[in-house]
Amino acid sequence: MVKPKTAEEIELLRENAILVSKTLAEVGKHVAPGVTTKELDTLAETFIRDHGAIPSFKGFEGFPSALCMSVNDVVVHGFPSDYVLKDGDIVSVDCGTLYKGYQGDSAYTFPVGEISAETRKLLDVTKQSLYEGIKAAVAGARTGDIGYAVQSYVESFGFSVVRELEGHGLGREMHEAPGIPNFGRRGHGAKLADGLVICIEPMICAGGRGVYLANNGWAVHTADHKNAAHYELTVVVRKGGAEQLSTFEFIEGKQEVSN
Repeated sequence: MVKPKTAEEIELLRENAILVSKTLAEVGKHVAPGVTTKELDTLAETFIRDHGAIPSFKGFEGFPSALCMSVNDVVVHGFPSDYVLKDGDIVSVDCGTLYKGYQGDSAYTFPVGEISAETRKLLDVTKQSLYEGIKAAVAGARTGDIGYAVQSYVESFGFSVVRELEGHGLGREMHEAPGIPNFGRRGHGAKLADGLVICIEPMICAGGRGVYLANNGWAVHTADHKNAAHYELTVVVRKGGAEQLSTFEFIEGKQEVSN
């Protein structure tokens, strides 16, 4: 059953959302050629624990790390490793927290050094498609309205939407109902109620939409090995338009990350 959150629950989810947002910004400061993804993961785990929270991804169904670190053709769920980031790479960082019994979840794709114009376009379009999806997250609308908004925007630029993965509700559990696909038909899917907290997270491929699962059972790669981007924000569905709980403003220098 899909249940809206109370005002008190939303405030606890907001605290997690801000911490996740600040953690991603802290990671972003250190994304550069010559840095390993494992070093970034260690930095994030320390930051989360120093703020009294737990990295909720670590140990979730056996996942080994605090962050999902997905480089280039890895769409999501990449393991942090000794891989050394190099100029021209992109790295999608997905972060989760558990604080006061509630979850936080957000993701951002960072460029490493100088990236190509084509890759920059992929990142820009993917991020904007997230905001197009958020615009559609209005009480009384349906999940298909969000999916349609993301899909129609992305495909107008010649990029493709991963269909095997989707966003989700958020609360005490990391993944709650309803699922939030990034493709769909307007007027179809679960109805969005005022106070529902959801994560919208476009996963977009530069080439075809085909993907495959790596042998480790986690990392999802593009079938054609072209780049993929992933952005995610947590929002509350409202009658007049969605309210963002997490934000990219700390990453993009519009707000200071302070303790």
